[in-house]
Order: sequence, then structure tokens, then C-alpha cells
Amino acid sequence: MNRTPLVVGNWKLNTSLAEATALTEGIVNAPVDGVDTVLCPPFPWLVPLAELIEDARVALGAQDCWSEVRGAYTGDVSAALIAPYCRFVIVGHSERRALHGEGNDLVARKVGAVLSAGLIPILCVGESAAQRAAGDAETVIKAQLDAAMDTLNAREISQLVVAYEPVWAIGTGAAATPEDAAAMATLIRHRLSAKHASAARTARVLYGGSVTVDNAADLFATDDIDGALVGGASLDATAFNGIRRAAMT
Repeated sequence: MNRTPLVVGNWKLNTSLAEATALTEGIVNAPVDGVDTVLCPPFPWLVPLAELIEDARVALGAQDCWSEVRGAYTGDVSAALIAPYCRFVIVGHSERRALHGEGNDLVARKVGAVLSAGLIPILCVGESAAQRAAGDAETVIKAQLDAAMDTLNAREISQLVVAYEPVWAIGTGAAATPEDAAAMATLIRHRLSAKHASAARTARVLYGGSVTVDNAADLFATDDIDGALVGGASLDATAFNGIRRAAMT
């Protein structure tokens, strides 16, 4: 099945409003046919940037959300609060798992909260260098996926975006080889298929971890990788647009 390529820019804790505006304009004004693009700025910029997004192929996403709708959760933001301004939400990013102690159960609840708000979750899964060295990479990813999918039906799984982001590749400049990335993407799709075969054919699987304009085309060459979750390179419109164009081929 042909799935529309998807390229997601995760800006993390970067950009002033002026920088975010210029970056968004540089991306929106360089349309790439046949590729869906998602920009994930810091929370404060979702509202002003939403006014700049008119191209149906460019959408906004949030970098995280909380698992509950409301309550005594100081500093947290619910999916319902951001739903008017974005269409996607990243959940389970390795930095959230490592720096905030977010485990598989909490990530699974966040996936449910995102879907309940009518948004699309971008579920991040991936292993550390130690886990890969120990031969546990597949076990780790299966556990992360299974927890997130446990209560999801076929329709919800079909909407899911899964980003394979090996922790050892994020921000290091050392991306996974195209062969390793392809193998893990295939594993992810097989795991989705074991839950709901038809839904797995429409769910999109991305690669994340030191994606650049130089390695993007090779990473996208496999059938099971549908695009990328881009970190550092997404802060440069020229580089990010180059990655988007690579996804088109």
C-alpha cells in the first residue's frame, strides 16, 4: 500500500518567536508535493504559528502532552488544550523517557489521550546503546509498542505514526545504517500487523536520529520507512526542505 511520506521537525527547546516565524515561513514557502510535513515548535509558539500554516501539506504538532484532561498537574498541558492549534503530538520521545522518567505505561496513556482529543500520536520507540550491545533492541521495542497498542482498536492503530529513534543516534551525528533502520522499521510493522493486519498497512513508520540531507535518501529507500522525525536539521529551513524533497523520491 502506498503511504504518503511524512517528515516531522522536532524543534525541542529552541527558537525565539522571531526565529520560529522565519523558520516556518522558509518551510511553508517551499512546498514539496506528495509529502506531509509536521512542525513541532515549543508550546508557546503553537498559537502564533498556527496563523501562518495554510498549506494542507504542512501541519503543526506538539512535542508532548499530559495523559489527563484536567486536574492538579502543575506545568502540564493536556492534548485537549492544544487540539485547536495542532494535529499531531509526539509521545514517548527518548528525552522524555530519560529526563522525566516516563515509562511505557505512562506513554501508553498519553497515546490514548492524544487519540481521544482527535489528534494523531507520533509514538517514539528505540533502544539505548547498552541495550543494543546486549542484544536486547528488539525486545525493548516490542515492549514499547505492545504497551502503547494494548487498548487500541484497528482504527486507532491505522492513525498511529511510529518513529524508530535509536537513543544512541540522537544528536550524535551517528545515524543508524540504512540496513539497521530498515530492519527495525520492518520489525515495527510486523508487530503492528500482529495486532491488526489491515491497520498496519496504513500506519506510518519513521526513522529518527541524526537525519541529514546527506543520509535521508538512503534511509528512505526501504519500503517500511515512510519518512523521518528530524531534530537538529529541522532548525535549518534549507536542510529540512532538502530532507522533505528526499522523501518525495
